[in-house]
Amino acid sequence: MRRASARLGHALLVLWGALTLTFLALHLGRGSVVDAIVGNNTQVTDEVRDRIAREHGLGEPLWWQYLSYLGRLLRADLGTSYQLNMPVRDAIAAQLPPTLQLMGAATGIAVLTTLAVAVATTRRPSWIRGPVTLLEVAGVALPQFWLAILLLTVFSFGLHWFPAFGDGPASLVLPAVALAVPMAGVLSQILRDGLERALEQPFATTARARGQGERGVLLRHALRHALPPVVTLFGLLLGGMIGGTVVVERVFSRPGVGVLLLNAVTGKDIPVVLGVVALTAAGYVTLNALVDLLYPVLDPRLRAAGPAPAVPGLRVEG
Repeated sequence: MRRASARLGHALLVLWGALTLTFLALHLGRGSVVDAIVGNNTQVTDEVRDRIAREHGLGEPLWWQYLSYLGRLLRADLGTSYQLNMPVRDAIAAQLPPTLQLMGAATGIAVLTTLAVAVATTRRPSWIRGPVTLLEVAGVALPQFWLAILLLTVFSFGLHWFPAFGDGPASLVLPAVALAVPMAGVLSQILRDGLERALEQPFATTARARGQGERGVLLRHALRHALPPVVTLFGLLLGGMIGGTVVVERVFSRPGVGVLLLNAVTGKDIPVVLGVVALTAAGYVTLNALVDLLYPVLDPRLRAAGPAPAVPGLRVEG
């Protein structure tokens, strides 16, 4: 309970910091706050500008404006986009389902690929591990924009296996793979390293002495000990996946929050930008808090208060 309370407090502190930065970005930038909120919309009347000033309390002290801003966020009031002529909350809600669908598919592909590749290449000879490691490094190093174009060129325009655009399940495969490859490339290396470390520990030797085969030791014992560092990194990568959706959704002409954010940045629609930033910060903090709560499930020894496992690997004594 103490560990969960500490993690929750840390998550709320991070979220508060992110939301405070969005407030400062709006109020301490060049020009007036009203101009920043209106953006490129030149058809806003003086009456509307006065209403914006009243709604945001721009005549009040800065500390009052800050408390009012936090209060609006607590009510899920992200402001109004005067370029889209609709509340920011509604604009994000309309684009959120396709993005969550894409991220969910990409997460599933990344997790399955990580487990399959790491388990299949653990303690394998170099002629097997070498090409796999090269593909992992290439998947991480290749810019996501080029990876998405490469997938389109080969599997859509060349082989005609998947449609380049559309709304069906088949059209989701290539963008999900483009999002999943960098994540799987990192996680599979970490998991394989953790598995090889775990197989050298005394508990693995004991399991072998009891007659259990190498594959059984790997799947029933080593995998559980190797997962916590992977889960740590998984939470960080998953929370930052929204950045990749901006690129992938644009390349594959998919609707979503990424495209909404990109259009808002291009059109200087500051309320939408700040709304997406606030939503992303909340999602990132929530995901990492859930990951922290998973540690005691993966390893009962962590139910006692203690630090989260380091990413490079988990050393087990006995």
